[in-house]
Amino acid sequence: MAEAHYRVQVERDHLKKLASAKPIQGLSELIWNALDADATRVDVEIDSDDISMRSVTVRDNGHGIPHGEVEALFGQLGGSWKRGGVTSKGKGRILHGKEGKGRLQALALGRSAVWSVRYRDGKKLLGYRISLLKDDLVDVRVSNPEEVDAALGAGVEVTVSELDRTYRSLEPTKSVQSLSEVFALYLTDYKDVSVFVESEKLDPSQAIVEKTSFELEPIFVTEGDTVTKYPAAFDLIEWKSASDRWFFLCGSHGFPFVRTQPGFNTPGYKFSAYLKSTYIDALQERGDLTLPEMNDALAKTRDAAAELIKAHFSSKDVETAKTEIDQWKDEEIYPFKTEPRTSVEVAERKVFDIVALNVNKHLPDFKVQSSKSRAFQMRMLRQAIERGPDELQHILTEVLDLPERTQREMSKLLEEADLANVISASRLVADRLKFVNGLEALLFDKDSKKLFKERSQLHRMIAENNTWIFGEEFNLTVDDKSLTEVLRKHQKQIGKATVIDSPVKRIDGKTGIVDLMLSRAVPQSRADEKEHLVVELKRPNCTIGSDEISQVEKYAFTIADDERFRHVKTRWSFWVISNELDGYAKTKTRQKDSPPGRIFLSEDGNVEVWVKSWAEVLTACKARLHFVQETLKANVDKESSLQYLKKTYDKYLVGVADEYSEIVEPSEVEP
Repeated sequence: MAEAHYRVQVERDHLKKLASAKPIQGLSELIWNALDADATRVDVEIDSDDISMRSVTVRDNGHGIPHGEVEALFGQLGGSWKRGGVTSKGKGRILHGKEGKGRLQALALGRSAVWSVRYRDGKKLLGYRISLLKDDLVDVRVSNPEEVDAALGAGVEVTVSELDRTYRSLEPTKSVQSLSEVFALYLTDYKDVSVFVESEKLDPSQAIVEKTSFELEPIFVTEGDTVTKYPAAFDLIEWKSASDRWFFLCGSHGFPFVRTQPGFNTPGYKFSAYLKSTYIDALQERGDLTLPEMNDALAKTRDAAAELIKAHFSSKDVETAKTEIDQWKDEEIYPFKTEPRTSVEVAERKVFDIVALNVNKHLPDFKVQSSKSRAFQMRMLRQAIERGPDELQHILTEVLDLPERTQREMSKLLEEADLANVISASRLVADRLKFVNGLEALLFDKDSKKLFKERSQLHRMIAENNTWIFGEEFNLTVDDKSLTEVLRKHQKQIGKATVIDSPVKRIDGKTGIVDLMLSRAVPQSRADEKEHLVVELKRPNCTIGSDEISQVEKYAFTIADDERFRHVKTRWSFWVISNELDGYAKTKTRQKDSPPGRIFLSEDGNVEVWVKSWAEVLTACKARLHFVQETLKANVDKESSLQYLKKTYDKYLVGVADEYSEIVEPSEVEP
């Protein structure tokens, strides 16, 4: 059989780009070509065994390609017969492609592509072959037509062989769903069309849970002085089961040109969104859909569609959640008996509902457990949520053993909803409130004061991440061994009785308690800069006066001038704190043009000395927390505060505040 040769009139690099589509996309283009040729049946066959995949064949019963049109179709890119109209020749279907690019994407699968074509010429049925190799994409070989058995009927059979590799995505178990997603709208519109992968028919209607259509704001595109308005809409299909979520950019008739990931989560829902616009048709014709995310007008419309999709599934979640939660309430296993009163409680309730509903959905055993067991697990989830994200993650992974994919979805959802952050922030504020109120009780309350005999423990409690009580600028302090060594070097100036950054053993009350010094480094953004906080905690029976002020100023200047820091950009904050200040100290701490408590500031601003009473420190600290406390409506009383200190700092408070050790925090009380 003689052959003709046609040279494709286009740049080779452009052809190679077309022949590098993804497997499903390449296979889809072959099916689209068959459907545009008015095929009512398309069959996909995969020739493979346990070792490898050898070939992919797409067979259709369309009108074929008349031999006289081959040169126009294959001889130059963009010469498709479909370019002249929007409907197919015979059945008047909307056409998918008009550029003649799809045939080349067959070579995205393998080295060789052969089209076995049959078409009617009057009463005769003629057949011929078209051959194309990836090695030489511009060289098209076409055999002469010969008469074939009329019983075969018109159609095209495309076989791609010498495959680049075994494509798991083309195996029927995976490709049927993927292709159903691509052809969902087409097969829904044209009921007379059937597509089979091996013997399995694509039937989107059997896999669709729901199809919803949405109108969008028009796309306005400015080109020069012209503003063009393009209508836009999208169809949303929810699947019973799908490989993933997809966002398709489609022409105005719903034919997908590009498939992308949606970029947001809808836990529990699998969907395909089909964004339709004549603007996408225009971009496709110009070849400008390769990087759709770089198109601002298209990206804006896509974002609008994404918001509608999230709202749609969120509404469904609300309906489902209400039904489930109402049932839990009827069974008396829901761990909340009253409605949330504060913003934090609202956030905690939302997180609980999200987690509990996902546990109910993804753990089949949960539904069949006894009411008592489910009630216990729900209380456990509630307590984990109230204690923070880390505790919740432990419960989900170690205790309930949720599937890893579900864990990722829930983590992403909580991150986007920002609910976990609300709970973490509220827990942090609540803990700080408890610390301040508990500390105040231990220092001043006439009853609890008797329990707090080992005031030396105060040093360790503050050093353990509680330097924020002196101000937020000191919130992130860390240990600094070199600073401690410098302080010890000048201990003569400080006073030998002062203990620097080390635990203090219990001392008989009759002999008094030594002074304590807390030295901390405040992290800076630049390596050549340092900031130090030095706090001297005077023994409780020491009233700060002129001697104490003179002493703290003297060793502040000495330490700050040490050779280790003299030529380094270092800022120093020295604090001396006790319960009482005498008249001299009070006057000294109320100087003109200086904030209350500061008794010295060097000319360069690098050294400052402060004298404070605990009453002033705690009052200022509570004032900083007041707004947040009011917003959260945090109920922090004396007993819960002391219990918090006992529970959190037990290793420092052995034998201290024992009468509060049995107090149970509200979050631990069974509702």
